[in-house]
Amino acid sequence: MKTPLSTKQVMRYNRQIVLPQVDIDGQELLAASRVLLIGVGGLGNASATSLCGSGVGKITLIDNDIVEHTNLPRQTLFDESQIGQSKVMAAKARLAQINSDCDIVGIEASLQPDNTPYTSIDRSGVDSAEVDASQTDSSGIEKAEINNHKLFSEHDIVLDCTDNTQSRDLINHLCYKHGVPLISGAAIRFEGQLFVAKPGESQCYACLRRLFSAPELSCTEAGIFSPIVNIVGTYQALLAMQVLMRVGSVPLNTLLTFDGLQHEWQQWTLPATLQCDVCGNKNKNVNEG
Repeated sequence: MKTPLSTKQVMRYNRQIVLPQVDIDGQELLAASRVLLIGVGGLGNASATSLCGSGVGKITLIDNDIVEHTNLPRQTLFDESQIGQSKVMAAKARLAQINSDCDIVGIEASLQPDNTPYTSIDRSGVDSAEVDASQTDSSGIEKAEINNHKLFSEHDIVLDCTDNTQSRDLINHLCYKHGVPLISGAAIRFEGQLFVAKPGESQCYACLRRLFSAPELSCTEAGIFSPIVNIVGTYQALLAMQVLMRVGSVPLNTLLTFDGLQHEWQQWTLPATLQCDVCGNKNKNVNEG
């Protein structure tokens, strides 16, 4: 389904619309698209900025963290005046200034498994998990429990911009359970990686995870070069827009890696998975795609 553009919007997005692969149809598809973006750190900042500016119709942000001074080198939506604020609140305010046509929804909570209550944090110290889902505070930040089925089914694509494998595994599971495409990104040191998963069409993030047994490191422990996280986050937005606008070739069953020191991109094709309980691949070759 497409959303008709106004004359003002046609002029605003003219540089994209003149691309024959995009045209009016592609821009209208983008305007009708609903993106669920989980994690408003470095990856989420870059992804949300590009998607919002490019004309996505709705972006829902989920995070339960606050802005700290150590975030500022790479989380470019934030500034010094926002230190101590909710990341969701701060990002929502900045994105609204970038594009008022984009509906920005903020959910100040951590993603939870099905049947586990979401507890949103009221910065006054009051637990707000019992507030009705239709209520928001004066900044438009939802303070409520969230139904995963409703949350995932009401969006066209999910961007995983988190920084730990537990969250990535959960997001992958929920995307396949609810049939929503997933764009997963990660960045550490001078390295980045991206993975696209489409339920019913490709292997999933769980298939990729089986190939790695190295212990997980955080950016606090290992470090992160700020341009790398912005490159990967922006690339997540590129892949998401390709899926939403049906433009070009999207690499499925493929791990994309970036070496910032050598300036090299590489593609690694996933081997056939004998069996996966998440995506349902069983004894079949799904390497092509």
